[in-house]
Amino acid sequence: MAVPKEDTNTMRALQELENGSSSVRLRAALAAGTSPNPLFVGKLVERCAIEPDFFVRDMLTWALTRHPSSLTVPTLIAELRSKRTQARSQALHTLSKIGDRRAWPAITRALLTDADDEVARTAWRAAVVLVPEGEEGELAAVLATQFGRGERETQLSLSRALIALGEAITPILRAATADRDPRVRQHAIATDRLARDPDAGFEFAVEEAKRIVALGTTGQEA
Repeated sequence: MAVPKEDTNTMRALQELENGSSSVRLRAALAAGTSPNPLFVGKLVERCAIEPDFFVRDMLTWALTRHPSSLTVPTLIAELRSKRTQARSQALHTLSKIGDRRAWPAITRALLTDADDEVARTAWRAAVVLVPEGEEGELAAVLATQFGRGERETQLSLSRALIALGEAITPILRAATADRDPRVRQHAIATDRLARDPDAGFEFAVEEAKRIVALGTTGQEA
């Protein structure tokens, strides 16, 4: 009995997702997204956790967005408990691309404050996409606990996430610009400056914030 061509193509794609060549894996991920099949979901999520090539990971995420969220979201939520940092980060990234707010309860404080900067940054971006209307203030309060964290790239990610929450960040910024920790004050002031003048850029905002902190004033006073 002949195996249907569709089944043969599915099995080939599943096998090629584990191929040693990144170009073959990229082609397999493209095929999985072009012809969605529930059989792909588990393998795509599994591959996201270990895939070393950025472009292949991006294609894996795209392929997952092509499948029903009723299949992908529960599987991705389960990945958020993985000990692998890449598994958590990629699952968060994919959930943000799918945009199904049923995933919101899974964006926990633990993820938003994850010890790994890449996981935390991805969690911030996902949270901004998935947060229900009316809960922006609570999210902003959690994100504000990360002021002063990490290097410039991490700080910019946090600032962008907070700014995306709109007016909910106003009282949060006001409190943070008066914080006793100079790193927190500087980051909060830079975020405030960036929110007021996005075209100025983060580097300019940081330098301005350094000057303000050095003078012993706050963002609101300057």
